[in-house]
Amino acid sequence: MAASKEPFEIRGTLDLVNGHRILRLEQESSDQLSSRGQVALDLLGDFAGRTVVIDPDGRRGHWLDLHAEQAPELEGEIGQQFQLSVQPSSSWPETAVPADLAKALGEASDLDETWVGLTPMARWEWVRWVGSTKNPDTRQRRVEVSISKLRDGKRRPCCFDLSSCTNPELAKSGKLIQ
Repeated sequence: MAASKEPFEIRGTLDLVNGHRILRLEQESSDQLSSRGQVALDLLGDFAGRTVVIDPDGRRGHWLDLHAEQAPELEGEIGQQFQLSVQPSSSWPETAVPADLAKALGEASDLDETWVGLTPMARWEWVRWVGSTKNPDTRQRRVEVSISKLRDGKRRPCCFDLSSCTNPELAKSGKLIQ
């Protein structure tokens, strides 16, 4: 696993999971990453200036969500291979806060300093936890629980599992859908 900040290459294959384009990394590329969990990487070359989060696939590998905000625009056919120049990021990227959580935070003005005071990775974890369910009632409850926990001084969701809290359209029980 890569421990330095030196640039390296990752390779993967364009795949489609439930109509969602991803780059499924080759095992050799996953093995270069610093963690079996989520990893933040700075893209180099044509995509320089972007920081992406590589997700674990639950099978000792990784994948990149090509619909993510900072993802590279990889045009090609499913099954096509791509190579990206990357280096470990020195900072975690900011995440877009979904409308329901943003509204709840906006209505909880007492949490303004608390939310801003969280690390980008902690904000990322709250957003991922809220969004990792298909059930709208569960999602609404998670928004409410997030506000309550933040008011209680919690800086992260209690039992947050980086591999399990992902897009429910793409993964189930921490494993990328085949």
